[in-house]
Amino acid sequence: MGLAMPGADSSSLTFTTAAAAFLGGIRAAFMSVFFLVLAGTYIGLGALAHDFGLSAIWMMLSTVLVWAGPAQLVLISGIGTGAALIELALAVSLSGIRLFPMVVALLPLVRTRQTRLRDLILPTHLTSVSMWVESFRILPGIAAEHRLAFCNGLSAGFMGCAVIFGFVGYYLAAGLPPLLAATLLFLTPLSFLISTARNAQILMDRLALGIGLVLGAVLTATQVELDILLTGVGGGTLAYASHRRR
Repeated sequence: MGLAMPGADSSSLTFTTAAAAFLGGIRAAFMSVFFLVLAGTYIGLGALAHDFGLSAIWMMLSTVLVWAGPAQLVLISGIGTGAALIELALAVSLSGIRLFPMVVALLPLVRTRQTRLRDLILPTHLTSVSMWVESFRILPGIAAEHRLAFCNGLSAGFMGCAVIFGFVGYYLAAGLPPLLAATLLFLTPLSFLISTARNAQILMDRLALGIGLVLGAVLTATQVELDILLTGVGGGTLAYASHRRR
């Protein structure tokens, strides 16, 4: 396969060809904790799509085209409750905006002087929270010329997992208890919380996580509107200011 592993650390990977890097990315996706999280999440989403009367093919296409669990949840729920299409388009678009900073941070890591602009279209679309977290953990240990192929393979592995288990959830929906479906959907934010806590290395990251948890809970409990926006902007600003002052 053209893959050599100097040690047990998955961040130290050496590839001889772009094809080997792509296959290495798929393998890394299968071995990631996010594979299990995506499996659980998309079993829940597939079951939800079935309950709202959407087809299995529709579920698959929405996964490939939207490629964002929370946005798909908004889309499926909105269609199921009869929301206007313009409202759904706006809601899904606003949900996807959160991925823009991730794309901006990721592309310099995979781009080289020889990278063509059209080569960046695919990883831009495939950027997800799971792929982004794993990329920043693994890519620094991979040669720059093979990072793009590895990143695409990582995304292909995660998307394949989502499509397959979306079908599984869809056809299991008849016997899947609602409480189990809700529990599986909760795995996604829980995994992101654990991954963020694990990767928080500097004071600003730790403060942002802590302030966000406290501020988000307070705003939600007091039923303040725009609680997610205020938590992100307020918590992030306080964490940045504290870090700069220190």
